[in-house]
Amino acid sequence: MTTEHIKYAFPLDRLAVGKDPDATALVTRSGSLSYKMLNHRVGLLARWLLDQGFGKGDRVATWLPKTELACIMPLAAVRAGLVHVPINPILKPAQVKHIVTDSGSKLLITNTGRIKSLEDMPVDKGCAVWNDAAVSTDMDNVADPLEPNETAKNVNALAAILYTSGSTGRPKGVMLTNANLSLGAVSVAQYLKMKRDDRTLCVLPLSFDYGQNQLLSTWFAGGCAYPLDYLTPRDVIKACSREAITTLAAVPPLWVQLVDQSWSEEGILSMRRLTNSGGALTPSLVKQLRAIFGSKTDIYAMYGLTEAFRSTYLEPALIDDNPTSMGTAIPFAEIMVVGSDGDIAAVGQEGELVHAGPLVAQGYWQDDDRTAERFKSAPAASEYGGIAVWSGDTVRRESDGLLYFVGRTDNMIKSSGNRISPSEIEEVAVESGFIAEAVAIGVPDERLGHAICLYVRPATGEETEDIGQALNKYLKRNLPNFMHPRDIVVMKEFPKNPNGKLDRNALAKARNI
Repeated sequence: MTTEHIKYAFPLDRLAVGKDPDATALVTRSGSLSYKMLNHRVGLLARWLLDQGFGKGDRVATWLPKTELACIMPLAAVRAGLVHVPINPILKPAQVKHIVTDSGSKLLITNTGRIKSLEDMPVDKGCAVWNDAAVSTDMDNVADPLEPNETAKNVNALAAILYTSGSTGRPKGVMLTNANLSLGAVSVAQYLKMKRDDRTLCVLPLSFDYGQNQLLSTWFAGGCAYPLDYLTPRDVIKACSREAITTLAAVPPLWVQLVDQSWSEEGILSMRRLTNSGGALTPSLVKQLRAIFGSKTDIYAMYGLTEAFRSTYLEPALIDDNPTSMGTAIPFAEIMVVGSDGDIAAVGQEGELVHAGPLVAQGYWQDDDRTAERFKSAPAASEYGGIAVWSGDTVRRESDGLLYFVGRTDNMIKSSGNRISPSEIEEVAVESGFIAEAVAIGVPDERLGHAICLYVRPATGEETEDIGQALNKYLKRNLPNFMHPRDIVVMKEFPKNPNGKLDRNALAKARNI
């Protein structure tokens, strides 16, 4: 980490310090906290954690909805010298047991219902399980909250282990330091141009790096976070109206649902920015968002991976003319397109996206083999050097410097000798107007090697009976022959992973691929 980065990095618990003490920092169902009270509550929880006898570096897990306790634990764990392991609340007991066991967590805080669900699959005996209500009661009885201290001063100390969704096998833990998380907060707040009067609606899981950063970047800017557990898209829209939200982050499947709804004027007027990651925005989706929010609301298309948090963003002024671009590197990131020969790819040439710099995680928890596969030495041309994340994603850089996503290396379809990007087929299919979502997958075929199976979800109001035939005609007019799907499968809903992204692997398994 360079001198410049050291200047910006800080222990995560300092996010609650140095802001306007009377400004509102957090609003949950249990009430609101000013920055002064946020710091106080972090101190109470940190002291309670130390009182349980945990040692420096011990892991503590939370399996909770977006409660106050879930929101402040990332800061409190750091202040106590511990490592936070947030678990997505929609995961099942078997997955929770794996994460608790794999991380070696000494504590799991959850609620009564989830504790009951663990009766048939108890976690390791070395892990204490606490009811969140009991923890909150004990916190209120703490007499001496822990203030920022030397224990949490090391910005390179491990702060969190974030477990991936596990769509390609069992979840694996990504190790993140204070510097990784705090620099991520600084970077996002900077390029989103966040201010103290911003109000962020946090709808994404806090166990997801994109979701957790909703809190961290907002607090770095001195704004207010509104965590929301929603059941329907209407809940999101109502919250935007009720709280005069200025910042809304989502993944493409949620945006698809939100543009199908009627938005109130109150929910639109206050909105300053929309941010997207976890999948590309399609040109039609950009148009739909623009039709709802107008030109006054900035739309940020972003690309990220848990192993390096966030890599690129597209300047909002460019999105209408370049709706499929990933943009350029975010602050504190060096993004390279590397060819198969190990050299930087030429303009317009496809290559692997490689991310270097201080946002790169520390590898996978207790998994040297998979760490060695993904975290390797940066290319010789790298300005940062050191260890870089080799993403496995194929991209290209055009002459204007903008990056474009081609596809994941392991998702590319090879048919009749052609290397086909699923996203190219999907984008054309969605642009037909017949469907809202599409996923293209290669299926074994004796003649072609792989044939293309296209899963689609109809757009609102479209008749499902005739949609396959109509879409097939459209694709034949707009795609070369080797990209034509052999099968079009119409579905009412797509499977999603725990972070709300489309789950390609679940579709592939359904076809016994």
